[in-house]
Amino acid sequence: MDILEILYRDEYLVAINKPSGLLVHRSLIDRHETRFAIQLTRDQIGQKVYPVHRLDKPTSGVLLFALDSDTARLLNAQFIAGLVQKTYLAVVRGHTDASGIIDYPLKEELDKLSDAHADQDKLAQEAITHYRRLATTELPYPVGRYASARYSLLELQPKTGRKHQLRRHMKHIFHPIVGDTTHGDGKHNSLFREQFACQRLLLHASSLHLTHPHTHEALMLEAIPPEDFGDVVRLLLPLQ
Repeated sequence: MDILEILYRDEYLVAINKPSGLLVHRSLIDRHETRFAIQLTRDQIGQKVYPVHRLDKPTSGVLLFALDSDTARLLNAQFIAGLVQKTYLAVVRGHTDASGIIDYPLKEELDKLSDAHADQDKLAQEAITHYRRLATTELPYPVGRYASARYSLLELQPKTGRKHQLRRHMKHIFHPIVGDTTHGDGKHNSLFREQFACQRLLLHASSLHLTHPHTHEALMLEAIPPEDFGDVVRLLLPLQ
């Protein structure tokens, strides 16, 4: 059985460090998948878990579950109200500004199967992301018309929770996340596969900061990036 890293557990909550490539729950889009974070966590701790937020399949990091429906309701209210601070690490193409705010509304991305009956003409929703550059590098590999390849390691904080928000926002400012096969740059994705054996999206949910729904104490949940993410960052930024 797959053993997940448990980051936190009490009588109300459990948080895991979700690996890249693991679905949170069953999906019509990935009907061939047989492994899901909900079932694996439930089997590992021996009790039912209730999802309160989501991470994309290729994103790793902090994934929080409630252990009863009342706690799930209270946590969902915090997420909906924007009271949960989410922080991510990402490797993106190019050298970004030192910091910035992306304020760019996003139309809801609809799946042909699971959203077949959804409103196709829904207006774009407010979407805001804060970012801070942690490090940069320039590699001696020609990509497209450029003689070298530049990358930035960023800390990202989404202030809203739109589907694929970080991936779409980074594409919008022309700094797509490396390894993003939907919103990214195929040439740079290929470079990372060939030079670094990197097969994943370089996006990791590093922390969640929230208020415990029952004790009302501040709770900081942190997940160290997995080896497949950390190894690439160390190769990119060996001296930083």
